[in-house]
Amino acid sequence: MLSLPLSNKKRDFFMKTVSNRSKGLFGTFATPGDKSLSHRALMLGGLAKGSTKIKGLLESGDVMATLSAMRKLGADIEKLPDGTWTVAGVDSGLRAPDSVLDMGNAGTGTRLLAGLVCTHPFETRFTGDTSLCSRPMNRITLPLAQTGARFETAQGGTLPMTVIGAKAPKPITYRLPVASAQVKSAVLLAGLNIDGDTTVIEPADLKSRDHTERMLRGFGAALDIAEDSDGARILTVHGKASLTACDLTVPADISSAAFPIVAALITPDSELFLPDIGINPLRSGILTALKAMGADITLENSRIAAGEPVADIRVKSSELHGVDLPASLAPSMIDEYPILAIAAAFADGKTTLRGVSELKVKESNRFDAILNGLKANGVACSALGNDIEIKGRGKNPCGGGLIEAKLDHRIAMSFLVMGMAAENPVAVDDVSSIATSFPNFIELMNKSGANIHDYRD
Repeated sequence: MLSLPLSNKKRDFFMKTVSNRSKGLFGTFATPGDKSLSHRALMLGGLAKGSTKIKGLLESGDVMATLSAMRKLGADIEKLPDGTWTVAGVDSGLRAPDSVLDMGNAGTGTRLLAGLVCTHPFETRFTGDTSLCSRPMNRITLPLAQTGARFETAQGGTLPMTVIGAKAPKPITYRLPVASAQVKSAVLLAGLNIDGDTTVIEPADLKSRDHTERMLRGFGAALDIAEDSDGARILTVHGKASLTACDLTVPADISSAAFPIVAALITPDSELFLPDIGINPLRSGILTALKAMGADITLENSRIAAGEPVADIRVKSSELHGVDLPASLAPSMIDEYPILAIAAAFADGKTTLRGVSELKVKESNRFDAILNGLKANGVACSALGNDIEIKGRGKNPCGGGLIEAKLDHRIAMSFLVMGMAAENPVAVDDVSSIATSFPNFIELMNKSGANIHDYRD
């Protein structure tokens, strides 16, 4: 039976989703496929010559938005009875979509597709939900405009956006000013349809996840990767080379796995086994951070799948301690800071998350959402410029707060995890956004021993 503190604010909990303290989490946790890789597999499969078979595709709202967009651009995409998806590609001959591409909440899908279409001679219109329409697109439109494409956006450089593709696109060389796999990928995807060499220079201190480079090579793209004397990566795609369809299995998503991992760490008497998790070193900073905090995390059966490093992960309840995490970790775990903040709340001592200003331009302002959510649950924290400082309460943060998710799936899931170990239940006002990345999150957590339910009077 749900128990909540009696107060004048009790009515705020009506019809909300509430996470109660768990007695322990156990078993095998089947994390869904990687969202970043699922987006890219659909796009490159849709561009390739022949039929690509994809196993383990994440069937979330974000990925289905990209799938729908690729169909409108000419790819023939179908699901087989065994769950495998087939993508019959257009051999680089994308067609003009006959209607707007509604991308829902898919920021990655939108930015990468903008690169894909901007070097084709037709117009493409993008829109999305309230959250996506508040996110800036200037970081991709500025470099992509150098190819000759034009972009019409709403005030502030946001969606709705119309991309007027270049009729004679020009190759460019672009040096990344920020660590962004989305910007890097958008430029490389644009270069696939440009006659000539398109180059992205990624400074040594701005390296980001390399899923696009790995998958481009898997599809046979003409891609050169070099490093200069300063350690910068120089990525050059030779345009107009045909991609070749291939079969691939999408590893489980480390970003999604972070939620049950932290849940098991902070919930007493817990042990979870998570198979087939992608552990790309440019993506798995969350594991580095948690181990620095004293987490009992073991990698087993390490291997390569679909060009990506993969391992099974075993995690057990742990006594965590505060740490000072450098800004250099941010590119490899920017999406995981909300759930890492929950781990920090249950750690002994102070944790400082440095250089996390990028959190302000995610699905919501996650920088503020982390601070507001922790404070609502009795955890002392503060902003120090672009850093966040969290004073951990050890095993029992108070909880009892009501979280405004603001259509942000990672904020919603993070505070549901908090409720699994807090003294008092934690409520989230709207969990619908979780479907964008992890549709069966609550179901899987409850099967593992969580106690998450909609609350009614």
